[in-house]
Amino acid sequence: MQFNEMNILPAILKAIEEEGYHTPTQIQQEAIPILLKGHDLLGCAQTGTGKTAAFGIPLIENIDSTTKDTQALVLSPTRELALQVAEQLTLLGKKKGVRVVTIYGGASYRTQIDGIKRGAHIVVATPGRLVDFLEQKMIKLQSVKTVVLDEADEMLSMGFKEALETILSATQPDDSDSVRAACRTWLFSATMSSEV
Repeated sequence: MQFNEMNILPAILKAIEEEGYHTPTQIQQEAIPILLKGHDLLGCAQTGTGKTAAFGIPLIENIDSTTKDTQALVLSPTRELALQVAEQLTLLGKKKGVRVVTIYGGASYRTQIDGIKRGAHIVVATPGRLVDFLEQKMIKLQSVKTVVLDEADEMLSMGFKEALETILSATQPDDSDSVRAACRTWLFSATMSSEV
């Protein structure tokens, strides 16, 4: 199955083409059609097989770029991975007008806060800094429709379980105390432990 056979918006197909993607990888062929239908997914594929595009294409497809609300959240274990994911999502979403903001430690709060205030359709974040933003009420996640845990196993092995529970519970309405995300949840990883 090719990208043009997957019911992807023309603007996104154009961005895919401009990025030099021609033939979908196995994880892309299997995940994109499922994710476009709005299902939860646990995807396991080796590093370098195109996992970011596998979740990024349907993620961008589901964004309403006419609103400023944060509609999607991608959690990454490291700043470096968060920056790579954000760059790829920005390139894939540029034709649709999707704004991506990265939130990570070791950088200016001001720049990241300004990005949120301007309107971030997709927030790509490391768990620790995002918890800081939530505790200081600098970001709201109740409008998030999709949460992606990228390298989910690595986040758990790095000790982010409590931070992840805090973040997922923030996608709930204010009167709920569940730690399960109140939206679609997509887990992608190179390895998958039973804890994930």
